[in-house]
Amino acid sequence: MIAGRMRHKDSGGHEGLLQNGGMQWMTAGRGLVHSEMPEQEEGVMEGFQLWLNLPGKNKLCAPWYRDFQSADIPEVTTGTEDPEDPRGGVLVRVIAGTSHGVQGAMQRPLADYPTDPLYLDLHFPAAGASFSQPIAETHNAFLFVYRGTVHVIDSLGHATPVPRNQMAILKNAGDAVLLQSDPAGEPARALLIAGQPLHEPIAQYGPFVMNTRDELMTAVEDFQNGRMG
Repeated sequence: MIAGRMRHKDSGGHEGLLQNGGMQWMTAGRGLVHSEMPEQEEGVMEGFQLWLNLPGKNKLCAPWYRDFQSADIPEVTTGTEDPEDPRGGVLVRVIAGTSHGVQGAMQRPLADYPTDPLYLDLHFPAAGASFSQPIAETHNAFLFVYRGTVHVIDSLGHATPVPRNQMAILKNAGDAVLLQSDPAGEPARALLIAGQPLHEPIAQYGPFVMNTRDELMTAVEDFQNGRMG
């Protein structure tokens, strides 16, 4: 959540208030019905929602929920050799995964989440600030910029600009990504997301996500007959 608040309540008995800078992690598993009531902050409501697929063997696991306030999300600030160099000092809010030796707020067993998710909220403090992050070649990754412009630097030093409200899907090449806020621009903020593909079929209808059409039909029937969860 970037700005505003969101009140959460679900059929599993979970309740929470998602506030500015905080986040929630919900595993629907074998089924949850939930409500989200938005509350604007000075007329503004801004945030992100990401769906993470579960492997087929875990799709009917017990539902799970937790919210994290802003202070609960670990942070690390990258440095440079010159502490007065404005190109350093990128603030990394580690939501999931690990960055620069700091574990994210969300840590679940790899057996439950074989996608091994990485979810970073990056705050570039000035023009030309740079950030690097190791990413396994087996993982898919994308960058979404929501303030300013961020450049993706390739192995030859070539920069590809990604402007505000644009997403860049990164190549599965090398073992790290190098990012830099626009040297001629302004401070920037972006999300860096990565995960290992499941290589499983997907059957989806509305909020229902399964592996096969038969499983999907069963899930919908369970919901219609009050058996979900």
